[in-house]
Amino acid sequence: MAQSSEGTEKRGPRFPTAYSILFGLIILVAILTWIIPAGQYERAYNEELGRDAPLAGTYSEAEANPQGLIDVLMAPIAGLYDPVSYEANAIDVALFVLIIGGFIGVVTATGAITTGIERAMLSLRGREKWMIPVLMGLFAFGGTTYGMAEETLAFYPLLIPIMLAARYDVVTAVAVILLGAGVGVLGSTVNAFATVIAADAAGIPFTQGIVLRFVILGLCWLGCVLYVMRYAEQVRADPSRSLVYDRKQEHERHFLVPRDQEENPEFTGLHKIVLAIFGLTFAVMVWGVLFAGWWMGEMTALFLGAAILVGLIARPGEEQFVESFLSGVRDLVGVALIIGLARGIVVVMDDGRITDTILHSAELAVSGLSEVMFINVIYWLEVGLSFFVPSSSGLAVLSMPILAPVADFAGVGRHLVVTAYQSANGLVNLINPTFAVVMGGLAIARLPYERWLRFMWPLLLILTVIIMACLSLAALF
Repeated sequence: MAQSSEGTEKRGPRFPTAYSILFGLIILVAILTWIIPAGQYERAYNEELGRDAPLAGTYSEAEANPQGLIDVLMAPIAGLYDPVSYEANAIDVALFVLIIGGFIGVVTATGAITTGIERAMLSLRGREKWMIPVLMGLFAFGGTTYGMAEETLAFYPLLIPIMLAARYDVVTAVAVILLGAGVGVLGSTVNAFATVIAADAAGIPFTQGIVLRFVILGLCWLGCVLYVMRYAEQVRADPSRSLVYDRKQEHERHFLVPRDQEENPEFTGLHKIVLAIFGLTFAVMVWGVLFAGWWMGEMTALFLGAAILVGLIARPGEEQFVESFLSGVRDLVGVALIIGLARGIVVVMDDGRITDTILHSAELAVSGLSEVMFINVIYWLEVGLSFFVPSSSGLAVLSMPILAPVADFAGVGRHLVVTAYQSANGLVNLINPTFAVVMGGLAIARLPYERWLRFMWPLLLILTVIIMACLSLAALF
């Protein structure tokens, strides 16, 4: 049972961070280069991928090249500048992540995102039932565009008192925020930290499969909204049906503090313009990739230009603009480092000549599997991996280089593997105890972890059915 007490949480066992897990995997893979036989496939140019790809049935043994200590230490460094089997150097992807972090930092500093959501909450007072789909839609937009996660923690103190005043409970408030943003990440469409990085690691444009991802996003969002609204109305009609009814008085004492209406900032014309630029920037990115041949360099320049445009319009002053931009960059330095660290695993595998041996084993494992069976096996593999690597970017660059080429042998599009990965990772991170956003949100709401699991398990089954059905139908057609 998770404790809401910070002190208790600190005394408990801690799960290793993504950095430790990935560096540990580099060491493990280096050890495996001394054990697993070296091998290689013959390769030929693949027009769909635009580069050489392994040919099924051509595997043969090769001279071994086991990796040592120096190779392990060099792997994360080489991972940043060695394209390996990717479309671009990792340094290009890392720079893109840092610049988009700066862009988000500048937009956030204007108050447009926070004020826009607050305005939506206030305008729906008295019609709280409809607050649920509207706010979950706004949070889902943040999730599907830029992977909104840690940013949601600021909204719990704002939304919980409103939900309690509307005779709902803290479970409803947590669900609106955590499920709203989480289902957006689950159905990522242009999320740079999931879809774009995974597609790059798979060697395909991120726009491949975007229609399927929109379908998954829409269906899962609708399923979550209906589920949360049903629960909320049951609690409103009969408070004893709340999963935290025994804590009702405690929650009301803690959260229902009178709020000064004048404290709510005005939703200005500037905020509307900034939000319009925010949404338009992602739309232009999709257009550029689809129709103008853009890739990492052009997309990075787009977000840099958009950040400057927001700065010119908001006019925070040169010093404040730079500080906001650098603050956003600092927030994502860890993500940029994870990209190089995770790609270092592939560097060791390639240099140790065991990548093709592992692919050969995977080819044998999926041989005879139908397209539907294959993509569902991939989905459940990603579910298992997500518990150990909750970072969407870390899991993308860890798993895509292996699983995406296997799809070629199974006759399944690589974009389906990318979609299976992000759906699995997004689903697990709705309840993942190793994911700080989940545990942080529950701690703020004073909601015990096992109560959240009781609320979530039927919804997890519903979302799993939706995702597997979408992946299966896409594999067939």
